[in-house]
This record gives sequence, C-alpha cells and structure tokens, in this order.
Amino acid sequence: MIRNTYEDIVNGIEVRQNLSLLRQELKDSHEKRALLYFLSGDYSVLEGLLVHEDPKIRKNVALIMGALGDKRLLKPLYEAYEKEETLFVKSSYLLSIKEYDFREYVPKFRQRLEELSRKELTLDNKKHLTEEMRALSDLLIIQEGVKHHKFTGMDKSSELILLTNRNYIHEIMAELPVDITAKAFSAGIMLTTDSLEEIRKLRYYEELLFVVSGMKTCPMNAEEAARKIAEADLVKFMMDRHEGNAPFYFRIECKSNLPLDKKSMFTKKLSSELERLTKRQLINSTSNYEFEIRLIENKTGCFNVLLKLYTLEDRRFTYRKEVLATSIRPVNAALTCFLASDYIIEDAKVLDPFCGTGTMLIERHKFRKANTTYGIDLFGEAIDKAKVNTEIAHQIIHYINRDFFDFKHDYLFDEIITNMPFVIGKSNREDIVVLYDRFFEKAKLHLEPNGIVILYSHNQDLVRRFSLKYGYNIKEEREISKKAGTYVYVLSI
Repeated sequence: MIRNTYEDIVNGIEVRQNLSLLRQELKDSHEKRALLYFLSGDYSVLEGLLVHEDPKIRKNVALIMGALGDKRLLKPLYEAYEKEETLFVKSSYLLSIKEYDFREYVPKFRQRLEELSRKELTLDNKKHLTEEMRALSDLLIIQEGVKHHKFTGMDKSSELILLTNRNYIHEIMAELPVDITAKAFSAGIMLTTDSLEEIRKLRYYEELLFVVSGMKTCPMNAEEAARKIAEADLVKFMMDRHEGNAPFYFRIECKSNLPLDKKSMFTKKLSSELERLTKRQLINSTSNYEFEIRLIENKTGCFNVLLKLYTLEDRRFTYRKEVLATSIRPVNAALTCFLASDYIIEDAKVLDPFCGTGTMLIERHKFRKANTTYGIDLFGEAIDKAKVNTEIAHQIIHYINRDFFDFKHDYLFDEIITNMPFVIGKSNREDIVVLYDRFFEKAKLHLEPNGIVILYSHNQDLVRRFSLKYGYNIKEEREISKKAGTYVYVLSI
C-alpha cells in the first residue's frame, strides 16, 4: 500500500528503494489520490529529501514531486534545480517541472539553454548536459510552440524518391511528365526535378521523400552518422527550401532489425549529436517536428537516408476528413481506377453498393468525370461521413443509407465500383461468403448490358468462385498486395 511505502520513507527505512517503489505505485491513479489525501498538502518530508546527500534519492524525489501534480511543488522543484550540481540529476527536475505551469521560469530556462549550448562537451559531461539541453528545449517548445517554416522549394531542383505499389512501378512511372528522367528501383521511382508541383499531382504514389546529396547513406554508428548528416549540410538544404531561418525541428524514424532497446538508444544518441554538431540549428522534437529523417537498414549493414518534409503538405486527398476502420486508403482507391482505366468511360452512371465514407466514388470521379453517381451503405455513420468528404471534394454524389440488397432504382448503371466488405474484428468468414454470393447475384440486376464491375477485394477465392457461378467474365485481375491479399478486378456480364 502506498501509505506504508511513504511512512517507511519518513522513518528512514531503505529510503532509496522505497522512493523507487513509490514512483511505481504513483502510476496507479487510485494510489496517487490516496497519497495526496494522506499528505493533505504537507510536502515537508519530500522537500527535505531534495537536499539529501545521495543524488539518486534527490533524483527520485524530484520525479515523485512531478508525478504528484500539486502546483505548490513547482517552486521547490525549480529552486532545487538551480542549486543542483550533480549533472545526471538536473534533467529529472525539468521532467517534473514539465507537469506544471512553469511560464514564469521560461526566461531562465532559455538563458540556461544558451549557456549550455556554448559549453564545451567532454566525455565526462556530454551525456548529461545533452539530456538537460533536450529537457530545456522541450520546456521551451511546450510554452512557446514551434514556429513552422513555409515551404518555398517548388522550383528548386530536388532528388526525389516516390514510394509506390511495387507491382506497378513502371506503369506509374509512365504517368510522369515526359521531360522528367526517372529510374525504377525495388520500392518505387527515383527522379530529379525542378517542377515539384507537377510530381505532386500524381495520385498513385504512396510517399514523396527527398534525397540529400552527401547523406544518401550513413553508418550504423550514431556519432559517425550524425557527423555525416551534419557535414552534408542538411541545414542549408532546409533553408534553401523554406522561408525563414533555423532552427528546424526534426524526428528520426529508424527502420531496422535492431532490437527495440538498441534502436531507441541509437536514435536518441543520433538526435543529440545532430543537435550538437549543427549548433542546435536542427532540434529534435517528438511531436512538433517539421521533417523526418528516415533511416532504412540496407543489405550492407548501413542505413539509407531519406527526408520526409511535413512542411510540404500532401494535398491530393485533403477531402478525406472523415474515415472508418474499414475505409480504403485513398491511394489504393486512385490506383484501382488507374488499373481499370481501359474500362472506365466518361459520363458513366456509377453505383457503389458499399460506399463507406465515399473514397472510392470520389477518386472515380477525379480519375474520369462520371455522370449520375450513387453511394449506398447500411451503416448510417458511414453515409454521414461520406457526405462531409464529398462536400469538401466539391462533388455531387447521391448517398442512400440502405442495405444494397433492398436497393431499387429506376434505371440501370454503366458501372459498379466498390471496396468489397471483408473480415475484420468480429466479422464472420461465413457472413462474407454469403455477402459475396448475394452481391454477384444482385449486381447483375443493376447493370446495363455492357456494364462493368470494378472491385477492390480481400477475397480472391470468393471473386473467382461467385463470378463463375453467376456468369461474369473476369477482364482484369491485378494484385495490389500479396501480403494483404488484396486485388483489383474488372468484370463484365
């Protein structure tokens, strides 16, 4: 019980061990409330331990005072921080101060950070001074926020990587402007362009990443990697493409087979070194970042290095404000239309019997202008969300909250396009089998004689089985993801 642990601390019984235990117990909100009630605002014992001769005791007490969350503890925490001489303890005070309204101390924190930035780092002090600087930086960001830079590099020559569906790299590459020289590789397309806006119009790539000359790869050693990235002048790269001056705020994403603890240690050390080597023109931030340094382990045991710029907004799918767990990814909806392009006609009458939040129909209309378009879904919330998304997309789609199998209409459709329901959560496989059977039977009743069906499906076996049963011809079968078992089908009757 937390009260017994606290009383042992008061009585001087195994103080260091019991402080550690108390920190763990405070993670339980009920135990925390119990201790606060018992203390009734008397923190004299804890405050007294802030001057204990054992620095680990001071560190644990500081963290406990942060966890308690009583604003009366802010002042003693700050005063103890100023007096603390043991480097590895100082950042603990700052972690606790973060839990309070510390705005009155911001000028002093800024002054301390400037002092530390000028201080010479040695093997003895480097780790702990870096921890303190990071904690101070976090406090300033919390209070002052991050002033995000405006991207201005649309016409700047840039080396890019477009990550695409691996099955259709060459088909997607053929959609690039003719004056751009591009090269396919295993995960997508490499190209150099000074017409970034033209590239961003392409709807079929999954991510757009930048390559910085001089840092295309880096070793799997944090200090050496930081040195290589800093010497490549990443700061200049960012300043050339943005309005305003440094600092720029970054995060690191590491894709590696390293164990989680080693990966975490590597990224932490790399971030700290990069801040130091760039004289904090690049600042690590886990939540208010402007760009991501993405490290991808390669076959040589090093990392490929790419940049994801969050200052360059991807506006291709901004209509997609509302989503559900079953919603198709918009890039896959766009790719579905692209793969079925030979069968999609202008001004077609289009029906989506399982429309969800409207993504497939919106992308269908963006790919090639449709005529009258209907979306049906049994789930009322999906229909409400679809209406919001469609309004943002400036399109007109008629949505009906109804079961497709009860749907009737005065005229036939040229095209049925949909993301077929699939097993998720508590859904039963047999329910999906029945749904496919009923769908293929009923879809024929709503199609013109030359009509087509375009399906995005997670169930290859069911499409083949029931298309054969009801006399459909499979015009196209295109794999989207072998791992996910997703396919695009075009069928005719």
